[in-house]
Amino acid sequence: MRSLTKLVEAALFAAARPLTADELAVLDPDATEVDVLAALEELRTVYDQGGHGVEVVEVAEGFEILTRRECAEAIAEAQLVQRPRKLSAAAMETLAIIAYRQPVGRADIEQIRGVQADGVLRLLLERGLVDVVGRGEGIGRPLLYGTTPAFLELLGLKDLNELPRLEELSVALRPQGEAT
Repeated sequence: MRSLTKLVEAALFAAARPLTADELAVLDPDATEVDVLAALEELRTVYDQGGHGVEVVEVAEGFEILTRRECAEAIAEAQLVQRPRKLSAAAMETLAIIAYRQPVGRADIEQIRGVQADGVLRLLLERGLVDVVGRGEGIGRPLLYGTTPAFLELLGLKDLNELPRLEELSVALRPQGEAT
């Protein structure tokens, strides 16, 4: 394994979040982005061919070492890893609205959900899943919300383009037996 590949592996192992290729390039002053991507590919190959229980995954616009899916269930059942607190249905609904409509204001979220969203928005902001991304043009220039890389990491997505299309969701959420 090349020196840069070892450095990349150590950085990904130590990091608490996905790291971008630019961040990893800082490990070696002579490394280019192409060198870093080659090191990541070498590390992927080592893990894949060696039968390891972890893999290098591109997630949240960066790279991370994660447990392979086939090992995750056993680890979860053994309760070896502290799981993040689950989000309520209201928080998930609000998060979905923000993900698909961003940038979106509180009033629009409340109109779609039919209830106030202050508390849920505060929770999502505290968890780092959404952030204020600008101000609207309406009266009072309301805050606009968008998702963060932590949102992508939570869902295991590389970017927002990997979200299911709305048409796919409507089919998946249709009650069974209902005609198309």
